[in-house]
Amino acid sequence: MSGTTPRPRDDTGESGLTHIDEQGRARMVDVTQKPLTRRVAVAKCVVATEVGTARALSASEDGLDIVEAARFAGIQAAKQTASLIPLCHPIRIDRVRVDIGVETHHFAVSAITEIVERTGVEMEALTACAVAALTLFHALLEVDPSASIEALTVWHKSGGRSGEWERTGPEGRMTHQEGSAP
Repeated sequence: MSGTTPRPRDDTGESGLTHIDEQGRARMVDVTQKPLTRRVAVAKCVVATEVGTARALSASEDGLDIVEAARFAGIQAAKQTASLIPLCHPIRIDRVRVDIGVETHHFAVSAITEIVERTGVEMEALTACAVAALTLFHALLEVDPSASIEALTVWHKSGGRSGEWERTGPEGRMTHQEGSAP
């Protein structure tokens, strides 16, 4: 990521990756010495469809609201992130919100996660967003086998040592605002 500040050596292995030790082995990051801080993450993606969302929504079986099903699936997935992603810390999530915008040829999916914890909540936001998108994608398969999930990424994070990050510009760079964590 552009604009990142280097982490102290005690947090990273030889590779500079936090989950790889000096011998190249996987490890869970030690967060015991980190302070509790409010941490927020926002992830977004798009579920594109060629048939149009009105047709996709009307094709849902038995009047099932696929948008609400996707929202519920995303919220549940955020709570299960540590079970799905190896080495991800199990955390108590204080807030999850999944929003789904219905546009002409796509669904805009976003997830906001928030905690007061020693570790970040980006993976939970990404997982919520991805599973909500997968739920929509699954519902679209019958009417549009060419549907796609695009641009899944973190758009904002705050809290902890790195402060606040915001994705900016079409090139998708992150900017760091020192000491601006909420």
